[in-house]
Amino acid sequence: MKKFFSLLLALSMALALTACGGTDETDTTDDTTTETAAEPVELYVFAAASMQESLDQVIEAYKAVAPEVAIVATYDSSGTLKTQIQEGSDCDVFISAAPKQMNQLDAEGSEENTEGLDLVDSATRLDLLENKVTLAVPEGNPKGIESFDQLAELLASGDVFLAMGNSDVPVGQYTQKIFAYYGLDEETLASSGVLTYGSNVKEVTTQVSEGTVDCGVIYATDAFSAGLTVVDEATAEMCGQVIYPAAVMKNSANPDAAKAFLDFLSTDEAMACFEAVGFSPMA
Repeated sequence: MKKFFSLLLALSMALALTACGGTDETDTTDDTTTETAAEPVELYVFAAASMQESLDQVIEAYKAVAPEVAIVATYDSSGTLKTQIQEGSDCDVFISAAPKQMNQLDAEGSEENTEGLDLVDSATRLDLLENKVTLAVPEGNPKGIESFDQLAELLASGDVFLAMGNSDVPVGQYTQKIFAYYGLDEETLASSGVLTYGSNVKEVTTQVSEGTVDCGVIYATDAFSAGLTVVDEATAEMCGQVIYPAAVMKNSANPDAAKAFLDFLSTDEAMACFEAVGFSPMA
């Protein structure tokens, strides 16, 4: 019986010493190591300007998931980003504000891939988010604008000053579809002095915020982030769905890390950041 208790005591002491001192022993042992620290990785993410506020939060949250990954985010119009990728800029993950710009880089991007580009890893591509096209007004709404229907009348009569995106910017392309829906000719409107342009949605948003225009066509997310009043929301019939596709690029220097980050964008944690500013997850 005494031998039994002696053995039990010795075993207990050995376990205690292992728990307290195991780390030091492992650190000083050359031939056996536990898991090594992950190698640092730098990922270049190109994303539509309308994602800046929410994606910055997602990137911050990702630090806790993959601390070895440093994400360098570039925000601009999807058309500008598409051109930069095409010209050889380092890009691991691309998120555009419309399928068109992604299609132009994707060999499987249907008829919109007019240049034969094959820069997208099509197997990773997904429709990540949906946004809404809205009509936003400056503080106080000096012109009393209430709807797209009213805007169309004011544009036709020359009694309003509207900010919109350039034709190579998705929000500008959605605005052009709204013009077509109402039978408005953009060239005629521009020549009559009722339009002003922005090279991305942030520039349009700034014009509305500063009150240099009577209203602007921007995304719901940008209106929310800027604290602007939205007086109307375009329907799918007016301009189609506002879908944000995302994908890893074929020339990614770190495709596995890029895919892991892309996967994280669909998690509940990331979606909470996106939904907080007005994005909707794709069903």
